[in-house]
Amino acid sequence: MPKMKTHKGAAKRFRLTKRGKLMRMKAGRSHLRRKKNSSTISDYRHTVPSTVKSQIKLVKTVAGKAAQE
Repeated sequence: MPKMKTHKGAAKRFRLTKRGKLMRMKAGRSHLRRKKNSSTISDYRHTVPSTVKSQIKLVKTVAGKAAQE
């Protein structure tokens, strides 16, 4: 049985913390930025934890070791 390949799209979008939390960036951060106030733009700079359990399980499966780095 061959090894599973890393899904490169998922590996670039998500990362896992040491405790197993899945971190992601917020959507919509590059679109129509002139209308958004500075506090909203500032919020887009930081990663947020993803709380959807099915998404966490799926990303851990397809991203493999790349999501852990």
